[in-house]
Amino acid sequence: MRTTELVDGFRHSAPYVNAHRGKTFVVMLGGEALAQNHFRAILNDVALLHSLGIKVVLVYGARPQIDAALAVNGIEPSYHEGVRITDEDSLKVIKQVAGALQFDITARLSMSLSNTPMQGAQINLVSGNFVIAQPLGVDNGIDFCLSGRVRRIDVQGLKRQLDNHCIVLMGPIAASVTGESFNLTAEEIATQVAIKLKADKMIGFSSQNGILDRNGDVIAELMPNDAQNIMSKLAEQGSACVGTMAFLKASIDACRNGVPRCHLVSYLEDGALLQELFSREGIGTQIVTESAERLRCASIADIGGVLNLIRPLEEQGILVRRSREQLEIEIEQFMLIERDGLVIGCAALYPFEEDNAGEFACLVVHPDYRDADRGSLLLKNIINQARNRGYSRLFALTTRSIHWFLEHGFVIEDVEALPQKKKQLYNYQRRSKILALDL
Repeated sequence: MRTTELVDGFRHSAPYVNAHRGKTFVVMLGGEALAQNHFRAILNDVALLHSLGIKVVLVYGARPQIDAALAVNGIEPSYHEGVRITDEDSLKVIKQVAGALQFDITARLSMSLSNTPMQGAQINLVSGNFVIAQPLGVDNGIDFCLSGRVRRIDVQGLKRQLDNHCIVLMGPIAASVTGESFNLTAEEIATQVAIKLKADKMIGFSSQNGILDRNGDVIAELMPNDAQNIMSKLAEQGSACVGTMAFLKASIDACRNGVPRCHLVSYLEDGALLQELFSREGIGTQIVTESAERLRCASIADIGGVLNLIRPLEEQGILVRRSREQLEIEIEQFMLIERDGLVIGCAALYPFEEDNAGEFACLVVHPDYRDADRGSLLLKNIINQARNRGYSRLFALTTRSIHWFLEHGFVIEDVEALPQKKKQLYNYQRRSKILALDL
């Protein structure tokens, strides 16, 4: 990596380091992830999150490891509607598997971590009876035996450990109030812990970097209802792995119960967790209660962000230069698209009341975000504003984007079609094309 790339990457990640510090993340490592070569790297990255001041609850699963161990012991796995039926013989094996994985994870996070980003760090890892279980019971005559579900979460106990700068490690075995042990799914534990802790994020891993669309591209963001529709389609097609489907369902439940964002990234790509959390573009799929992007009116606090966005185009002569003082006067005319605190798009509506018209001006979208037609979104919003104000026409001046305006219904006009005040300010040296849209 070149020095400039290192510096740029560090600078771009800094806002996320600050934003995530003190937040609570529930990280779910399914058994599929634990079986991969990148397992150790993922744990190192989890430790890195902890070192950056993030409160981490690490929940691990063991589905493939349990199935393999049951086969070795000559026990045929039994399921009902996708849920494991756990008899006493199965539970003995499951306890051994879960216990061995707990010790492996603990050992990995307790070692010196030499030759890793966490070399020399001291990590306190805590496990305990933070989950109280109860039996699933009988469903349509099928007894789930020692398979259970979450009855209660010791929220205060978890918070005490997190506030003491510990990583909390939780596995798929939990005890009931009667002293029995039950086998739970890691997805349910992670979901309930995230909900009860009011966690800021829940993070899971799959073989792919999230959910893919028909073209094989990652879907960056899904609302819960959209995720539900995709999950139904994947179930019909049988094209998703069990772990991915389970985490997708868990994410939907978590978001609908107050967890703002759930992330799904690949356990096969080294550093996927860090790329997802510390870059604006991310790498996986987010299931969110509210979009990471929002369209809003600009305020005086946005001056710096708008200047950073428009300055490069002003220097190229594409936009007419605006002074900071001028922008402070005009800022209330601007609409912004904001993503994670960064202004990635803007446009302005300047009023010409005496001519019953408005000017669509200063349309800029950040170069990294020009692939989702955000300019059209800003135009649509400005058109709606103009109509609400009762304007009959919207006009724009451009030297480079003539075809874009034509594609959006504008027509080319001459200078005489401009409002009188704008006509007096027209720069004949720039020879900007004039385009107008009847509203």
